[in-house]
Amino acid sequence: MKRESISHVFRMLEPMRKVTLNDVARAAGVSVATASWAINNNRKVNLTEDTREKVRKAAAELGYHPNVLAKSLAQGSSSLIGFIADDVATTPFAGRIIEGAQDEAWRHGKMLLIINTDEKPTVETSAIRLMGEHQVDGIIYSTWYHRPIHLPDALLNHAVVSVNCFDLQARCPAVIPNERQGGYDATQELIHAGHQRIAFVNTTSPSPAQTGRLEGYRAALEKAGIQPDSSLIMYVQADQEGGYAAAERILASQATAVFCHNDRVAMGLYDAFRERGIAIPSDISIIGFDNQEVIAAHLHPALTSMGLPHYELGVLGVKRLLELRSNPEPLEAGEMNDVTRVTCPIFRRKSISKVPSKLS
Repeated sequence: MKRESISHVFRMLEPMRKVTLNDVARAAGVSVATASWAINNNRKVNLTEDTREKVRKAAAELGYHPNVLAKSLAQGSSSLIGFIADDVATTPFAGRIIEGAQDEAWRHGKMLLIINTDEKPTVETSAIRLMGEHQVDGIIYSTWYHRPIHLPDALLNHAVVSVNCFDLQARCPAVIPNERQGGYDATQELIHAGHQRIAFVNTTSPSPAQTGRLEGYRAALEKAGIQPDSSLIMYVQADQEGGYAAAERILASQATAVFCHNDRVAMGLYDAFRERGIAIPSDISIIGFDNQEVIAAHLHPALTSMGLPHYELGVLGVKRLLELRSNPEPLEAGEMNDVTRVTCPIFRRKSISKVPSKLS
């Protein structure tokens, strides 16, 4: 008889009955002890990765969740990782940070305890206290956009890693996007298409993105032997209105391509160029940043954009935290000596073409 799917085998389970470790073991075709070792990621036991994955898959399909709080109280340690965010949980694209962190935590037999503070200091203080009471195995501290922070002093009583942000006093490891590399690769993409007069529409708001992307832009021009032209660097508010307002200056500069600080700026340029009969990409090429799907993939033509590696930030944040728990290495305050910069990927679409013979 053919082996039925796990979901079908257990379809007859009573709806209100809690799935047990026994059920997982039976579904995966292993002993209860093996199922326990795999779910708890016990590396002292010699299990193949295939067996571990088979058990995890069975647990996921059945909806099995170990009682991590009871386990932590019994062991005096925790299978929970704290995750404190200012607004990540309610921000669609930055929410991928949580997804990456959850997936990596689960791979290590741990789960996230997530608290969104809405940038309220009293909520943040209560969140740190709550996580201490639950004996979390370290805390991820994250912000929805990349920026410097003043790490709350209370967090220093725990193993802590900042994600998408960094402490101004460098008191904990940080995992952040590589803004310079993103700016470099965006500019290189335009250079490879033959463009030499490349405008950069940057934001007026001071931030690591503002400075890092500009550094990357300049470095790419320098490597290509293109003389920098200050008239091609423009500062606007980082939204659609800012991009729209920059159109006249871009046309006056005779740029054949534009690197935009973000996709919203690019969207404003699309509007302004359309009104003036300037075709993208045949008359002028554009690349954005952030890869906001709701914008980049739905513009006409679809916008080539650099992505922010939110999912990878979450994954690497948990990895670095677990490394820190295994081998604590105190940082010297004031030194950025433990920063992981994560590559920003490019998403190629239809907004870049070879340099035009003339700008209409």
